[in-house]
Amino acid sequence: MVCISIGIVLTLLATLSSVVAGPLGFTRSLASTPRCLLTRAERDIPSSPRFVIYSDAPVSGETGPPPVSQIAGFNVFALSFLLTKGAFDKAEEWTQLTSQQRSTIKSQYAAAGIKLIVSVFGSTDAPTTNGADPINTANTMANFVKQFDLDGIDVDYEDFDAINAGDGKAEAWLASFTRQLRVQLPQGQFILTHAPVAPWFSPGKFGGGAYLTVNQQVGSLIDWYNVQFYNQGTNEYTTCSGLLHTSSNTWPKSSLFEIASSGIPLSKLVLGKPATNSDASNGFIPPSDLATCVEEAKNDGWDAGVMVWEFPDAAASWIETVRSQAFPE
Repeated sequence: MVCISIGIVLTLLATLSSVVAGPLGFTRSLASTPRCLLTRAERDIPSSPRFVIYSDAPVSGETGPPPVSQIAGFNVFALSFLLTKGAFDKAEEWTQLTSQQRSTIKSQYAAAGIKLIVSVFGSTDAPTTNGADPINTANTMANFVKQFDLDGIDVDYEDFDAINAGDGKAEAWLASFTRQLRVQLPQGQFILTHAPVAPWFSPGKFGGGAYLTVNQQVGSLIDWYNVQFYNQGTNEYTTCSGLLHTSSNTWPKSSLFEIASSGIPLSKLVLGKPATNSDASNGFIPPSDLATCVEEAKNDGWDAGVMVWEFPDAAASWIETVRSQAFPE
């Protein structure tokens, strides 16, 4: 696609308005409009398979994301976390870099085919329980994505009390939040993913329906799900059979293909696992064994990809092993 001259565009737009206003009062002069107005629209959303890595823990001597060579084999890097009270950890580090440093990193990541996104909420934030307004929260977080030139947002909603209440308020909150994110971050231009725990897809276990309801209401707005198949019980999702085909009676129908049988598109179900035993309470599968599970899933028609928590315990060598049988580079 040919990029229209920005000088011509600015001249035309100047006759209509001298500024472009964004959400929450953020104002940007036309002079700071991207070099090509087509750039954002042309940013592709990663197609299957997606290989997603989160980063929250501090890394000595490093501010922001690592050099691309350390995460070769991944195509999405999630800076964690942006909370309702502001940016923390790796998300905060991204804001501490200069605009030139961020631009350089973004260029390097783009050249390597890696998208940079921010993950929000996580295990320490409970937006529904704490009474956060979903519309205002979505506007604030979408503004962060745009202000700091990120490729999208991952919704790591872990408000267990709200889901367990079974009154539908958590599901309604998530639906409103997701719709408003899409108002600010249009589909096809920005990545929008969710990272639910696998049991939230179990039919009949939650009064409000948990993520089965969320998917019914706003699934079409979500690019894919980084499903957390860990931290749900000592023996949950620790074998290829339990992970892929038959979950336990504790969380029925929450294995990969069982979730798909409940109406969630198989192409949107990214398998999430911890990098090491120490990265989760339970659910760890050694990378070489996980590679076997991934190959089995692919042979059965799945190709959505793999997610891991977290860098630097997982890096290029981890994903090389996990991809080796099904998706070798």
